[in-house]
Amino acid sequence: MKHTMMRAQVTGLIVLMIVALAAPVFAAPDQEEYPDCKYCGMDRTKFAHSRMYVTYDDNSTVGTCSLHCAAMDMALNIDKAPVSIQVGDFNTQKLIDAEKAVWVIGGSKMGVMTKRAKWAFETQEAADAFIKEFGGTPADFDQAIKAAFEDMYGDVKMIREKRKMMRMKNMQKGS
Repeated sequence: MKHTMMRAQVTGLIVLMIVALAAPVFAAPDQEEYPDCKYCGMDRTKFAHSRMYVTYDDNSTVGTCSLHCAAMDMALNIDKAPVSIQVGDFNTQKLIDAEKAVWVIGGSKMGVMTKRAKWAFETQEAADAFIKEFGGTPADFDQAIKAAFEDMYGDVKMIREKRKMMRMKNMQKGS
């Protein structure tokens, strides 16, 4: 009995290791096309739960790490209309239609590239469960993107300050 249990644990550990090592191989097509966010350089596979993929009316596309960076791209490409906006579901990490997603703004869970988090969920139940655990306000896509634009100045300022602190730490290490 004890030997069988140990064998099952070892087998489980081996399977977990194989899955963990193979995960980068199974990256979604958008993550292969855009492994890093063009605006901040963040790894889009690591941030699959917040990543975005936008297709414009001229068939051009962009992959970003977050709603913050997607909003920047849409602002910079004002003459192109998005025909598809997809976002990573917070729980499953699969891309879903951002305009049909149930969004949660705020809460205690740290956001990606923003002080005020904006998370997308495929279902109302998933969003409600998140709100129960972390707080936040339910929203639709228009409210989420509006919040991203409203937060842009403060978020950019926060990012600059964090990067300045990182550069100072790296300079101190180099001394």
